[in-house]
Amino acid sequence: MVKINNNYLKLPGSYLFSTIAKKVSTYTEENPDKKLIRLGIGDVTQPIAPAIIEALHGAVEEMGNGETFHGYAPDLGYGFLRELIAKEDYGSRDCPISADEIFVSDGAKSDCGNIQEIFDENCKIAVCDPVYPVYVDSNVMAGRTGEYDEKTGKWSNVIYMPCTAENNFIPKLPEEVPDLIYLCVPNNPTGTTLTRDQLKIWVDYANENGAVILYDAAYEAYISQEDVPHSIFEIKGAETCAIEFRSFSKNAGFTGVRLGFTVVPKALVREEVSLHSLWARRHGTKFNGAPYVIQKAGAAVYSTEGKAQLKEQVTYYMRNAEVIYNGLMEAGCQVYGGVNAPYIWLKVPQGMTSWEFFDCLLQEAGVVGTPGSGFGPSGEGYFRLTAFGTYENTVEAIERMKKCLPSLYK
Repeated sequence: MVKINNNYLKLPGSYLFSTIAKKVSTYTEENPDKKLIRLGIGDVTQPIAPAIIEALHGAVEEMGNGETFHGYAPDLGYGFLRELIAKEDYGSRDCPISADEIFVSDGAKSDCGNIQEIFDENCKIAVCDPVYPVYVDSNVMAGRTGEYDEKTGKWSNVIYMPCTAENNFIPKLPEEVPDLIYLCVPNNPTGTTLTRDQLKIWVDYANENGAVILYDAAYEAYISQEDVPHSIFEIKGAETCAIEFRSFSKNAGFTGVRLGFTVVPKALVREEVSLHSLWARRHGTKFNGAPYVIQKAGAAVYSTEGKAQLKEQVTYYMRNAEVIYNGLMEAGCQVYGGVNAPYIWLKVPQGMTSWEFFDCLLQEAGVVGTPGSGFGPSGEGYFRLTAFGTYENTVEAIERMKKCLPSLYK
C-alpha cells in the first residue's frame, strides 16, 4: 500500500488565508446586502499598466504567426528579460549580479517554497517572527521543523527571531547558529525594513558562520527611504551568502499573470558545491519556463513608459497606506509600517486575540484584515491591513473602523 508524506499532516489547521476565506464566506451568506471591504489578502486591485498590456498583445500576435511562434521557454528564462533584470535591478545599483545568475519563474512564492529542496533535510532554519507563513510551512512539508507545540505555536526545530514593538520589529542575531536564515525586507506582515548597516550585520554573520540568507525582496518597489537597500546584493559580501527572490506581482500587478525571479550568485558555494548549479538542476528538472508572452510583459516593466506607469501605481497604493495609517492613529491605535511597504501593522486592543479582533472588525465594520497570529507566535496581539485595495474602498473602510475602534481602545 502506498504511504503518504506524513509531514503534511503536521501542518496545524488550515492555511491562514483559507481560514479567512471560510469566515468571509459565512459572513456574506448571512449578510447578503452588506458591502464587504477586503483589506486582508495582499492582492492588487489596479489594472495592469497600458505599456504592459501593449506588450502582452504584441506577444500574443507573435504566437499566432508561424515565423514568430515560441514553444518551450528556456529553463532559466529568455535572455532578453534576464539581461534587462541584471541591468535595471542590479547594475543600476552597482550589485555584482550578471544575467546568468538570474532564474525566471512563475512567482516568488513558488521559489520561496521550493528553494529548501536544494538543502539537506537536517538544515536548521531561522525565521523572523512574525513572517510570511510559506517559509515555515514549506519546511514542515519537507520534515525539517520537528514537532509543533500548540501552546506556544512553535516548531521544535525552528529558530524564531521575535520582531515586536519592543525591538522595533528588527530581528536580533540568534544565539543558536542556523543554516538557513529567512529575511523578508520590506517585511510582510509588519511593513518594517532594515537599513544598510543593519543588513550588513546579517551578511557578515552569515559569511562568518557558513549560513545562507534566503532574502525575499518582493516589496522592494515600495521602499522610499534612501538608507534602505532594495537588494541584499547592495551589501558587500552578500554574493557569497545570499539568495534573493523577486516578484512582478506587487510592483507590476502580476498577481493574476504570474512572473518572478530568483538570484543565485555563482560565488555562493557550500561544501565545495555551487548552489547556482543545484538550483539550475532543480529548476530545469521541475519547471518548463514562464510563458513567452508573460516574459515579454515582464520586459515591458523596464520600458520608459512602463517605469512611469508603475511608479504611479506604487504611489496610488502608498496613498492608501497613508490613509490607513493616519486613520488608525486618529482612532487611537498603535500603528506601524506603511512607509516602505504597502502593509499596516497595528496592535489589537488589550485583552483581545488577533482572531477575536478579526471577528469584531468583520461583524461591526464589514472589513476584512489578517490576524497577526497567522504569521507566527509573536504576531499574536497584532493585525495586518493591506494598502492594495482601491482608494475609495480604503477610505470607506477606515471611516467604518473609526466608528467602532475608539470603544475598543479605551
